Amino acid sequence: MRDCNQCGKCCIHYGGNGLSASDEDLNWWENNRPDIFKLVKNKQIWFDPATSAPMETCPWLRKLPNQAKYTCEIYFDRPEDCRLYPSSIDEMIRDECEMIEPADMRNIRKAQQQLDIIMSDSRPSSTG
Repeated sequence: MRDCNQCGKCCIHYGGNGLSASDEDLNWWENNRPDIFKLVKNKQIWFDPATSAPMETCPWLRKLPNQAKYTCEIYFDRPEDCRLYPSSIDEMIRDECEMIEPADMRNIRKAQQQLDIIMSDSRPSSTG
């Protein structure tokens, strides 16, 4: 498995719909990051504060100039869904994650174990 190359596919795919934040995230943002919290509506995230309409893309994702890379402006305060991604090799395959290599495709179980190690500081292991 390759290191993340900041292709942004996961953020582009998920950034505008269906993301959620934990109560801890919401409380933190409300008390410490009002710039993030103003985009929350009814405990759902990324709503335009002027119109209350859901945003189509993550408002914190930025393309790096003259590169095919992206960065997150709230990386250290990003929502739980973002911190926990990716959770499975199947998810990475579906999302066309560029971390996947041909060897990972030949041995999904081993690749999942490797992913669990990579993500061990972000989420519980998928093996319980």
